[in-house]
Amino acid sequence: LASIAASLLLSACATDSPTAADVAPEPALDGARLAAVLAEQPAERQARYPYRHPQATLEFFAIPPGSTVVEVLPGAGWYSPILAGYLGSEGQLVGVDYPMSIWSNFPFATEEFLAQRKQWVDTWPPTAADWPGDDKATVSASRFDTLGEDMTGTVDAVLFIRALHNLYRFESNGGYLSNALAETHRILKPGGLVGVVQHKAPDDAADAWADGSRGYLKQANVIATFEAAGFELLRQSDINANPADVPGEDDIVWRLPPSYSGSRDDPARKAEVDAIGESNRMTLLFRKPPAA
Repeated sequence: LASIAASLLLSACATDSPTAADVAPEPALDGARLAAVLAEQPAERQARYPYRHPQATLEFFAIPPGSTVVEVLPGAGWYSPILAGYLGSEGQLVGVDYPMSIWSNFPFATEEFLAQRKQWVDTWPPTAADWPGDDKATVSASRFDTLGEDMTGTVDAVLFIRALHNLYRFESNGGYLSNALAETHRILKPGGLVGVVQHKAPDDAADAWADGSRGYLKQANVIATFEAAGFELLRQSDINANPADVPGEDDIVWRLPPSYSGSRDDPARKAEVDAIGESNRMTLLFRKPPAA
């Protein structure tokens, strides 16, 4: 009798326990889909692939189709059409701008510029209609200081692609960096990802030089900042490294392509910076702790 009872108990436990076939696999990045989306982008965007490595970068971030992704400071949208096409119709792409108050810190911020920037939240999403592909994510826009409470814990990934230096640069003027990271932590799901691509200062650069005003940040400082804000560093990569970019004391990142600050009308100087290519960049992946 004891043997029969034990057998029945084991049988019941086996029935209640899910088998491998019953457990849905974790969603994974679709490399083939990403490659197809990259192939359909216009020539001017593809011309930057050798410098920006979008296939390898997004594979490093490991974001699956159908995700809800926030892209910080997408501007006119270099990565945006790639992300929208890759995420597909079940995904969501949310462009998030800086708070309006940060823009008055920039010397180029005329009244006309500020008026246009104020309208960006309304004018950016309709541009998605012109992006390649028929199977695209839903596109919306917001600012870090207007993200709704309904977004709390709903986002799969937040991407800071060349978007951190101004937050660092003007932190003392309005807490822009700390507020952005706090909002990022709030809107992410537990276990949600934060991808960073950022112009990388030499490790031996002075902190005062690498404060963001020249576009460059020190990788160790970025990692420390994110960890202090409650994120875990999962991994780092040299995907977007460029050893030829060795900035001098007076250099700014915008001297390089595609900005060409100071050399657009100087063919010899432009040839020099073309030989360097785009900036040396860190590529980092953080996570909001699953239990957070």
